[in-house]
Amino acid sequence: MASSHSSSPVPRGGRDGIYHKERDPSPPRCRPIRSLPDVCPKEPTGEGRGLCDGPSVVAEHDRWTVYSSKVNLPAALNDPRLAKRESDFFTKTWGLDFAETEVMPSFYLPNITREHFAPYLQETAQRERIHERCKTICPNKDDVDAVSSITTNHDKSRAELEQVPKIFMKPEFALEDPATFNAVLPWSHFNSAGGKSSRDGASSKLLQEKLSHYLDVVEVSIARQISLRSEAFFHAMSSQHELQDRLQETQRAVAVLRGRTAAIDRVMCQGPLQAVRTALTRNNCVKLHNKMKLMAAVHQTQPTVQLLLSTSEFVGALELISTTKEVLQQELQGIHSFRHLGSQLCELEKLIDKMMVEDFSMYARSDLNRSLKDEPQVLEKERLESLVFGLLRQRKLDFLDIYSDEMILAAKAIVTQVTTDRVKANDELADQMRVMTFPQWFELLKNVFESFLLFLQRIKATLNVIKNVVLEVLASNQKNRLLEEAGARALDAEASHGPSVLQGEAELAYLTHEGLFISDALNEAHSVMGSRIQQSRAEAASSDSTCGTSETSFSREQNNQDSESGENMMPSELELNRVINNIQELLYSASDVSHDRCVKVLTARAKDGSLERLSSAEFVCLSQAVEGFVRDTEELCGRRSVSLRGALQSQANRFVHRFHEERKTKLSLLLDNERWKQAEVPAEFQDLVNSIADGRISLPERKIPGPEDRKPTDFLLINGQKYAVVGTVLLLIRIFLEYCQCVNDIPSIATDMLTRLSDLLKHFNSRSCQLVLGAGALQVVGLKTITTKNLALASRCLQLVVHYIPVIRAHFEAKLQPKQFSVLRHFDHITKDYNDHIAEISAKLVAIMDSLFEKVLSKYEVKAPMPSPCFRNVCKQMAKMHEAISELLPEEQTQMLFLRINAGFKMHLKRQLARLGVVNDGGPQNGLVVVDVAFYTENIQALRSLERLDLNMAEIWEQKR
Repeated sequence: MASSHSSSPVPRGGRDGIYHKERDPSPPRCRPIRSLPDVCPKEPTGEGRGLCDGPSVVAEHDRWTVYSSKVNLPAALNDPRLAKRESDFFTKTWGLDFAETEVMPSFYLPNITREHFAPYLQETAQRERIHERCKTICPNKDDVDAVSSITTNHDKSRAELEQVPKIFMKPEFALEDPATFNAVLPWSHFNSAGGKSSRDGASSKLLQEKLSHYLDVVEVSIARQISLRSEAFFHAMSSQHELQDRLQETQRAVAVLRGRTAAIDRVMCQGPLQAVRTALTRNNCVKLHNKMKLMAAVHQTQPTVQLLLSTSEFVGALELISTTKEVLQQELQGIHSFRHLGSQLCELEKLIDKMMVEDFSMYARSDLNRSLKDEPQVLEKERLESLVFGLLRQRKLDFLDIYSDEMILAAKAIVTQVTTDRVKANDELADQMRVMTFPQWFELLKNVFESFLLFLQRIKATLNVIKNVVLEVLASNQKNRLLEEAGARALDAEASHGPSVLQGEAELAYLTHEGLFISDALNEAHSVMGSRIQQSRAEAASSDSTCGTSETSFSREQNNQDSESGENMMPSELELNRVINNIQELLYSASDVSHDRCVKVLTARAKDGSLERLSSAEFVCLSQAVEGFVRDTEELCGRRSVSLRGALQSQANRFVHRFHEERKTKLSLLLDNERWKQAEVPAEFQDLVNSIADGRISLPERKIPGPEDRKPTDFLLINGQKYAVVGTVLLLIRIFLEYCQCVNDIPSIATDMLTRLSDLLKHFNSRSCQLVLGAGALQVVGLKTITTKNLALASRCLQLVVHYIPVIRAHFEAKLQPKQFSVLRHFDHITKDYNDHIAEISAKLVAIMDSLFEKVLSKYEVKAPMPSPCFRNVCKQMAKMHEAISELLPEEQTQMLFLRINAGFKMHLKRQLARLGVVNDGGPQNGLVVVDVAFYTENIQALRSLERLDLNMAEIWEQKR
C-alpha cells in the first residue's frame, strides 16, 4: 500500500478549518475531467499517454451501476469528486435532498448580489490576471516531480498488468462458461489415459502458482490505486469528526436558546397574549351577533319579494334576490338551514323573468292598439322604464322581438280600422276599394298615410324611452369600469407600501394564532389585508355613486355595483351597443311595415287596372301623395324605404305604357288622316312655342275663350323663323310637352318616359316617310299624287321637330341621374334619322327636276326660233317649283335646292350639246345656244330670293384639250 507516497499532494488548510485537496496546475499535460466508471482510477501501463489510457481492472462494457461496486459503502459515499466535501455527512445520513433544500430568506438580512462585490473585483482584477499569467508560465516544481513519479509508477504497473492474460480482462469473463473454464483450467493436461501421474501433479501446481501470481499482480495494482486516494479518505474522515463536534456545539447552543425563549414567553408574552385573545373573542361574538341579524334579514327575503311582486316592482325584487344570493354565497355559505334557499331564489327569479316578459307584451299590445289620437305618445313611461331595466338586468335582450311582433299586428289593424270606417262592414275590403271612385279612394289613402305617420311617431317616442334606459345602463357600466381602474391603481399604490404592513400583520398573526401551522396565520394576515383594500374600494365607489341626480338612477348604479362585486348580470357594453342598434333597426322595420301595408292598399286598387286608367292629373296627385308620405317617413325614421316607392314605380310604368300607347295611337290616326297641306296655326299653339322659347317646358293652363282672342296665322313663328306645318305636327308638339310635364310631376319615370318619347318620335319619322316619300298617302288618304309642295311641307315639319329635340334632351338631362345619362344617346340617333329624312326629301325634289330635265332636253334642237320651246318649258317648270316651295322653305334652303337643280340642268344640257356636236366656237349654233342660256338665266334670276344666285352657265361647254 503506497499510503505515504512521495508524490502525494500536501493537504492545504482553508479559512473554515477544512482541508482541501490541491489541484494540479499544469494545464496541457492534465487529462480532461471525466466521470470514472468506479471509485478507483485505472491501472497505469508502461505507456506515457496518461493515467486514463490503460485498461481498467474493474471496467465493464455495460453502464456502471451501484451493484458493480467492489468496495465498501462508506468509501462510495465519500466520493472525492463532489465539490462540497463537508456535505457528505448529511447526504449519507439524511439523503441528497437535505443539503439542496431551499431556506426561506430572512426578513432582516439584505439580499447580496454580485453588484456588492463589483468594487472589490475591479480593484483585484489586474492583480488576478498577473497571477494567472505567472502560474501558466512557471509551473510548480513539486507538481512536475509528482507528475513524473506518477507516470513512472503508471508505466511499471501497466507492464505488470500486461502479464495477465487478456481473457481475465474481458467484460464477458465467466467461469460457468465451459469454453472459458477450459481455457483457464486446461483439464486435457490432467486427464491422461493411464490415470494420475507425477507429471500431472507438477502441472497443476505450476498452474496454481501462475494463477496466484496473476492474483498478486492484480491485488498490487488495486492497492496502488487505493493508495493514490488514501489522503482523500483520511481527509473525509477528519471532516466527519469535525462536523460531529460542531453539531454537538450547535445542539447545546440551541438548547440554551430554547430555554431562554421559554422564559421570555412565560414572563413577558403570556399576559399580553391573553388580553389579545380576549379582544379577539369579543370581536368574534360581535361578528356572530351581526351574522345572526343577517340571517334574520335573509329569512324575510321571500315575503318581501312577494310583496314587491304584488305591486309590480320587478326591479326591486330582482335586486333583493341578487343581494340575498350574494350574501348566501359570501357571508352565509354552509349554513344548514339555508341550504334550499338558493334554489328557491333561482326559481323565483325565473318566475319574475316570465312575469316581466308577459307584462312587457301586454304593455306593447295596449300601447300600439290604443287610439292614434290619444295623448300622451308614451303610455306609462315609468312602467316602461322599469320593465326595460328589469329585462336588461336579466339579459332578456330579445324583448324587442316581442315589440316587433305586436307592431306588425297593430299595423295590420290600422289599415283595417281606417278602411272599415269608410266601407260597409259586411263587404270585402279589396272589393269595396275597387268600387270607390278615385277621389273617394284617394281620400282613404291619405287617411291611411296620416294614420301610419301617427303610428310611427308613437313607436319612435316609445323606442326613444327604451334607448334612453339602455344608454343610462351603458353610462353606468362605463362609470363602474372607471371606478375599477381607479381602485386597481389605488391597490397598486398600497401594494408598494405593502411589505412593511404585511410584515407587521404576519408578526401579529404569529403571536395570536392558536393553530398548528404558522402558514395558516400568515394566510389570515394576507386575507385581512385584502379585505381592507376591498373595503376601501367599496367605500370609494359608494361615495362616487352618491352623486346621482335621482333616486332611480341611484338605485340602478347601486345595483350595478352590487352585481359587479358578485355575479355580473348586467349586459356588457358590446351587448348594450347591439341593443341600441336593434332599436334603430326596429324603427326602420316599423317604417318598412308601414310602407308594406300601404302597398297592400295600392295593389288592392290596382288589381283590375284602375290605376292604369287614371288621367295624368290624377296619377300626378297620387304620385305626389306617395312621395310626400315617403319623404315624411324618411325624415321621421331616418331610412329610405323602397317598397311603396317600388309599387308606385310599377304602377307608374303601367301608367307610362298606357299613356304612351294612347298618344302613339292618336299620332298614328292623325298621320293616317293627314293630307299634308299647310294648316293654320291657332294662337294657343303660338303661345305654346313662345313659352318653350322662354324656358317653360310644360303645358300652359287652358284659357277660357274670349272675344279678344287672336286669329290663326299661316305660319308658326319660332325665333324669327317661319315654319309652315301640318296639323299633326302641332299636335305632336303638344304631345311631347305632355311627356315633359309627366316627367316634371313624376321624376322617377324620367328614364322610361324618355324611352317612350324616343319611340314616339321615331314612329312619327318612319310613318311620315312611308306616307310622303313612300307615297303611302295615295292609298291611305286618297291623294292623287305627292307634289313638291307636299314634300317641302314634310321637310319643314321634320325641321321643326329637329329644332325641339335639343330642348327636350336638355329637359330630360336635368331630371336624370348622372349614371343614367347613357339613355340620352337615343336623341342623337333620332336627330340623325330626321336629318337623313330631310336630306332624302331634298334629294327627291332634285330627282323630280332631274327627270324633267332629262325628258325635255332630250328633244332639244339648236335652231330658230329663239328662245327655243324646250328652254321655255324648262323655265316654266322651274317657276312652278319655286312657287311651290318658296313660301314653305326658308330662303337659304331654297337657294341651296335651286343650286343643286341648276347643277342637274347644266349636266343634262352639257350632255345634249355634246350629243348634238355644238361647241363653243362662236359659230351660228353656238350663238343660238347662248341665246337660250341667257333666256334661262334671266328667268331663274327673276325669281324671288334667287336674284344673286350664281348659275355659272359657262360649265355647259366642253373644255378644249
